[in-house]
Amino acid sequence: MASAPILDLATIDLSQTAVTKEEILALNAQRDEFEQIDRIAALDLEAGQAVGIKTQRSDEFWTRGHIPGRPIMPGVLMIEMAAQISSVIYHLKFQTGGKVFFGFGGVNAVKFRGTVEPGKDLVMVVRAKALKSRMAIFEAQGFVDGRMVFEGEVSGILIG
Repeated sequence: MASAPILDLATIDLSQTAVTKEEILALNAQRDEFEQIDRIAALDLEAGQAVGIKTQRSDEFWTRGHIPGRPIMPGVLMIEMAAQISSVIYHLKFQTGGKVFFGFGGVNAVKFRGTVEPGKDLVMVVRAKALKSRMAIFEAQGFVDGRMVFEGEVSGILIG
């Protein structure tokens, strides 16, 4: 059974933009096919919480081979999206200006509960469980058309 939603998405206007793609790129190092956030629709730094969106296009790099004839977003990219949103929260909370590298530290309790297909928006809700200057732990849940397709915990660490 899926966990209770971290946030009631009905309370969020997903058409809004709290953090633009350009602002995300100024904070996160990922580029090209590894850019897994189009924008942050909602941000609450006091709560350590953000809602990110990525529209899955038919020309995503994974569509040709995962799975031919019925492309589905690889689960590892859902984890990566959660980690990237977590990184944005970290950089904005600690006002780093993207000058430090906050990297992937680990993953726990991940469950995949549905698929993400080209043409669909993956809406990822991320909330900090622990947020310190050198490490952080975040819970994350991904939704497609209001249905939870992913949940798990990602952690990040300040890297050298």
